[in-house]
Amino acid sequence: METHKNLDPRHEVFNHSNSVFIHLCEKDKSLLFNNTTYRSFKKNEIIFNEGTRPSGLICLAHGKVKIFKEGVGGREQIVRLAKPGGFIGYRALFAGQNYLSSAVAIENSTVCTIDKDVIISMMKENPILTFKILKNMATELGYSNVRTVNLTQKHIRGRLAESLLSLAETYGFEEDGMTIMAYLSREDLANLSNMTTSNAIRTLSTFASERVIDIEGRRIKIMDYAKLKRISDLG
Repeated sequence: METHKNLDPRHEVFNHSNSVFIHLCEKDKSLLFNNTTYRSFKKNEIIFNEGTRPSGLICLAHGKVKIFKEGVGGREQIVRLAKPGGFIGYRALFAGQNYLSSAVAIENSTVCTIDKDVIISMMKENPILTFKILKNMATELGYSNVRTVNLTQKHIRGRLAESLLSLAETYGFEEDGMTIMAYLSREDLANLSNMTTSNAIRTLSTFASERVIDIEGRRIKIMDYAKLKRISDLG
C-alpha cells in the first residue's frame, strides 16, 4: 500500500460535478479536506478486510474496486463494483459495525478516507448532505435487491449477460463505443455472475460464437447490445 505521490485526489472527491460534497460551502469543504487521508493501492491489493472496523468514510477517487464476500470453501461472490466518485464500505460505518465484506483494487486505484467523527458530525448539522448520502445508500440497496433475485433465478446465460451489461453501465465503453472499459479476469466474471469459472469461460465462448460479443484477452466488445439485453431479460 503506497501513498499517492503526484496529484492530490481529494480535489476530485470534493469538487467533482457528481460528488455529494459539491454544494457544500467552502468552510465545510475545507474541514472535510483537512480531515481526509488518501492512499494508493496497486492492482489486487486489499483495501479493507471483512471483520475489520471502519475508520472513516471511504471514497474512490481513481480506479476500479470490487467488493466481495467469501462463501463456503473460500469461493468469492462479488457483491458490487465501485467506480470513481463512489463510496466503499459505508454501510458498516453508519451501522457502527465491522465490515461484512472485503474490498480489493481490480486496477491501480486511489481512495480517500474522511475521518469518521468529522463526517458524522457534519451530517448531523447538514441535512442536505445527509439526504444525498442516504439517497446513494438507497439506490445501492435497490440495485443489490434486484441482483440478488436475478442471480438466484436466472440461468447461466442470463446471469453472465446481465453482468456484462452491468459492467458496461458502471464503467462505460472505450472510444469505439463497444469495448467495455473494465478488464476482469474470467474468475472475477464468474464471481460476479454466481457461476463457476469453467461455466463462465464456456458461456463467453458461446456468446462469441453467436457474435453477441468479441473477446480479446480480458477485453470484451459487445457486438450486439440488443441481443445481449434480450438474453439477460429472458434469464
